[in-house]
Amino acid sequence: MKRGALLLLLAAAALGQTQPRQIAELLQPELQTPDVVAFELRSYLLKKVPRPPAPTNAEQWSAEAQQLRRRFLDEVVFHGWPRQWVEAPPRFEDLGLIPSGKGYRMRKLRYEIVPGFFSTAILYEPENLRGKVPGVVNVNGHVGAAGKAVEYKQKRCINQALRGILALNLEWLGMGELTAKENQHWFGAHLDLAGANAVGLFYLAMRKGVDYLWEHPNVDRSRIGVTGLSGGGWQTIVLSALDERVQVSIPVAGYSAMVARIERAPDTGDLEQNATDMLTVLDYSHLTALRAPRPTLLIYNAEDDCCFRAPLVKPDIFDRVRPVFRLFGKEEFLAWHENTDPSDHNYQRDNRLQAYRFLARHFGMPPVDAEIPVDAEIKSHEELVVGLPKDNLTILGLARKLAAALERPAAGRMELAQTLRFKPVKVAHAWALGNTKRKELETRSYRFELDDGLSATGVWLKARRLRTCSAWISTSSSTWTAWRNSPPRRQ
Repeated sequence: MKRGALLLLLAAAALGQTQPRQIAELLQPELQTPDVVAFELRSYLLKKVPRPPAPTNAEQWSAEAQQLRRRFLDEVVFHGWPRQWVEAPPRFEDLGLIPSGKGYRMRKLRYEIVPGFFSTAILYEPENLRGKVPGVVNVNGHVGAAGKAVEYKQKRCINQALRGILALNLEWLGMGELTAKENQHWFGAHLDLAGANAVGLFYLAMRKGVDYLWEHPNVDRSRIGVTGLSGGGWQTIVLSALDERVQVSIPVAGYSAMVARIERAPDTGDLEQNATDMLTVLDYSHLTALRAPRPTLLIYNAEDDCCFRAPLVKPDIFDRVRPVFRLFGKEEFLAWHENTDPSDHNYQRDNRLQAYRFLARHFGMPPVDAEIPVDAEIKSHEELVVGLPKDNLTILGLARKLAAALERPAAGRMELAQTLRFKPVKVAHAWALGNTKRKELETRSYRFELDDGLSATGVWLKARRLRTCSAWISTSSSTWTAWRNSPPRRQ
């Protein structure tokens, strides 16, 4: 019998009277309150947030902006994604018309995000489509099963089409026709585990919309816009900041600076909105500044019951960024609207009207005074179903596919440390918080103050009889034979 095996057997003998319940009771006392943990984590993360952009001239920012776009796309968004998927041309299928109201047409579209993973869209066209017209990608937020059929989005798209704009209504991952359980956004963590940054899938899905409009024969490439609410507002700023084909951007209640996300839990957002390694390159203030000098209207709600309340967001996202637009002589191109009717998390009439006016102004179209009433033309979810392949991938399914193709790397500790950005920490101080001595088990509890500003807790456990057994094991084999024949009695 090997000596290691002997140790395990003797430890089991020494702990024979110690039950799991007893150990659980000893580990149960709280050694550090959740408030302290939260405070330390906030303080730690705040140190990681990049400083807001503060360029001194337009040329400097233009050069820095190109570098930030390239780094964010290469190092974060497309990290781990096959280049052939990233560079693939748009692949859209036209599945025919949907009966629609007077003055516009609706067309069913299905498109491929990556091989085996399809999404759907509805294209709203002006009825008498001639020549080159503006095009707007309408992205969606967390609306559940309603998806692209949500009422306020249909009204927005119909109004755009009636005013001469090609309006593309995209479905979103996890919503509408993509509500499969395995499309919940938190499954994006499995993509990270498979080596592909989860935000890349979300970016490819929305960028395909711009690709489609860019290739459409009736779209004026100098007049492409993006808009959406909530998660759609997040998509809007990310897409329109990184893709310079987007001329006009109107994110609605969609994001805040990382400082706000750290300080206020409701502003945190889903996994893709806090992408792995994002803060190694930029923050949302930088994404907003990347829009300069292209027209950008930021819409937020005064008493938002979800997140991103206007007065709390404005200092970091609008006030800090407007000077960047000023460097280009386009300060007014970064506009702000605070909604007070109905003031909650919405893209209702007041916000839509602001968006119509902004699009008309910067697309060179007739001014807009009011929204065209289209309540009677709203379709049901079923009427807007396009249809997906039966074997369509999901976020989790795609992660499994990518993981299965992984080759075991011959990486050592150095490569692993680089991947994880591992930095060793030291214990600056250890505080003894308590101890116990019960039957055969002794414990001591500690709080460890680390040199990176965080702390940890731990409980040291020791079998009080294991020390005697260890002494016997460390002696000669003849002594082991004597112990075996006449072991010490338990107390």
